[in-house]
Amino acid sequence: MDLHLSGKVAVVTGASRGIGLAVVRALVEEGARVVAAARGSSAELAALGRTVRAVEADLTSPEGPSKVIDEAITAFGGLDILVNNVGSVRPRVGGFLSVTDEDWATTLASNFISAVRTTRAALPHLLNRGGGAIVTVSSVNAFLPDPLVMDYSAAKAALTNFCKSLSKEVGPKGIRVNTVSPGPVATDLWLGEKGVASTLAGAGAGKADDVAKRVASAMVTGRFTRPEEVAQLVVTLASDRTGNVVGADFVIDGGLVTTL
Repeated sequence: MDLHLSGKVAVVTGASRGIGLAVVRALVEEGARVVAAARGSSAELAALGRTVRAVEADLTSPEGPSKVIDEAITAFGGLDILVNNVGSVRPRVGGFLSVTDEDWATTLASNFISAVRTTRAALPHLLNRGGGAIVTVSSVNAFLPDPLVMDYSAAKAALTNFCKSLSKEVGPKGIRVNTVSPGPVATDLWLGEKGVASTLAGAGAGKADDVAKRVASAMVTGRFTRPEEVAQLVVTLASDRTGNVVGADFVIDGGLVTTL
């Protein structure tokens, strides 16, 4: 199915690996031009060709988001799609009292404030286009609080709430704002050398592979979501094929969340 994204200009944050890289690839396959923002580039991004402009930026800094959006305008002359994907998580195996003010500030900056700033920088350009789409990658932890990642859960809850509020303001102006909430995804964030499974293993939860298997077994499908599956959902929401989908949150978690 043609998603009508050929020639569109998109910005994707956290784009050098995992879900972000998969989103960039999916957008390129649909014919979009993409500014891919991350702290560092990657060989995978470089291999995607001229329609991808990799920008190294710290999205947690006050000036990082504006730098990325400015690059999109300079390189491609406008902006149609923003994908807020950048984020990070660190299990708090020492409990609540081990989480410092600095930890809270770091988590909120990465998972919430970065998206607020990037959206603020992007919105005037989307409005100039007369319409567009903002798709933000949140998490099931936005509504599934977990003491192991309480600061991350709080930040994602704020992120989802922000996007819902913004959708009501800018929806009448042609800007569709939606969120995607993945459960555990097969990326380095969960399965990498310093990922969640490895961190829990180091805290006495057994081998990292066993931790991952236990988590996967909690899902109806018995497996982690693949980043490409999240990317397909994101790109579909960026398309005018879903033109009346506004302020919605889409869960992709293999059936992990069992409540309505």
